[in-house]
Amino acid sequence: MFTEIIKPRFLETDALGHINNNTYGVWFEAARDEIFRIFMPKANVKEWNLIMAHTSFDFLKEVFWGKEVIVKTGVTKLGNSSIELCHAVYQDGKLCTTGKCIIIHYNFMTKEAVRIPDNIRTILESHIFSIPWMGTLAEVEEFEKSNKS
Repeated sequence: MFTEIIKPRFLETDALGHINNNTYGVWFEAARDEIFRIFMPKANVKEWNLIMAHTSFDFLKEVFWGKEVIVKTGVTKLGNSSIELCHAVYQDGKLCTTGKCIIIHYNFMTKEAVRIPDNIRTILESHIFSIPWMGTLAEVEEFEKSNKS
């Protein structure tokens, strides 16, 4: 599982005073940086080999400016060329937003999906997360500790 800490910016709020729903796509992309580096350790965009196939969000509680958020990311499914990821946003220790995305290992020259290499698959398998997100960050951290031993 991967963790990203984000400090919400004022510009990410909307007229209702909470974080705008369009912001989560940006936050979840930032949380995928470690996944991107598994495929492209040198982070060279000229060698980019991933494409987004699906993304969705579920808004459970409002998130506000002025307090950091913790974004957790796990791998939920591995296909031949696809990866399904799940995301969760926690603020004040409580689960606020969940999301899912599917990214495809992709060859932009041939415009075709490409099988995920075995060495990358092994790394991704170590980040499989198969249970529903817990309601508090403390529960997630306890889960992470118990799975490291």
